Amino acid sequence: MPDIPVIRIGHLKITDHLVLGITADKIRKGVETLNHCMLEPILMHGWNQVADALSDGGLEGALVLAPTAMDLFKSKVPVKLILFTHRSGSILVKNTSAGIKSMRDFKGKIVLIPYQLSVHHMLFHRLLAEVGLKPGTTKDPHADVFLEVMAPTMMPEAIEYDTKGEIGGFIVAEPIGTQAVAAGFGEEVCLSKELWPGHPCCVLVMRDHVIRQYPEAVQEITSSLVQSGFYMDKNPGEAAKIGASFLGQGEPLIRSVLSEPADRITASELYPRINDLIVIQDYMIHDMNIMTSAIDMNAFVDARFAETAGAK
Repeated sequence: MPDIPVIRIGHLKITDHLVLGITADKIRKGVETLNHCMLEPILMHGWNQVADALSDGGLEGALVLAPTAMDLFKSKVPVKLILFTHRSGSILVKNTSAGIKSMRDFKGKIVLIPYQLSVHHMLFHRLLAEVGLKPGTTKDPHADVFLEVMAPTMMPEAIEYDTKGEIGGFIVAEPIGTQAVAAGFGEEVCLSKELWPGHPCCVLVMRDHVIRQYPEAVQEITSSLVQSGFYMDKNPGEAAKIGASFLGQGEPLIRSVLSEPADRITASELYPRINDLIVIQDYMIHDMNIMTSAIDMNAFVDARFAETAGAK
């Protein structure tokens, strides 16, 4: 009997990763069977942990921020991008204690981002640039707005207890932002889809040896995730029930994220489009200066599994 590998896929408790939760739910209920592998979702608690586990081989794959995946590839971590896992799905939230009425009011404030190499950072950088503000750290004497990296799940509590309003807010994947808004200590500034309609953010990457040794397993997982994406967009109510358990949030909160508005986050167009990745890379090289050089996108993206899976 051929060896059946266990494929460990890292993820966070964010709606960007709900397609993995839907696939895991289908397998658990016996609605779907994987014949070439055993899938083991591994909950991680921050992006550093995901990146480290991918680097040291602690995971076979992960749902990870697209710019972080690019950087891992550039650093010779043997991974390939297989699939987008969603489009849109993030939110900029202001602290109700910070007295912010316009983007210029973020001047002098701390703003929390989930990771340096993230689309969240890119989108917020663009917003600040539009009003002539420069982001940086507290050590940068020329910075107008001070960015701090924080694990997404810690952000609501950070502004809840910041009654002096030193933290202006945060930009993050859902449902973290809507959680803070619902609790009354955060207020929506804008959705990420308003800043870049249908933008990619998180992607599925797999380590090279898994792709090489177990292509049938990679195909099974990819095909299942694509179908889970179609299901998520067509059945937001049922997806919210699964998400309540997978993400550890109330079902009404998840339902609102999936349906108010309907395109707050979408999962039915997961084909990994290189042009979208180039937009991110070019901005981070030329406008943000946090990437030093371009990677070969054709070597980084392996779209054959998405194509076979019928991803759009």
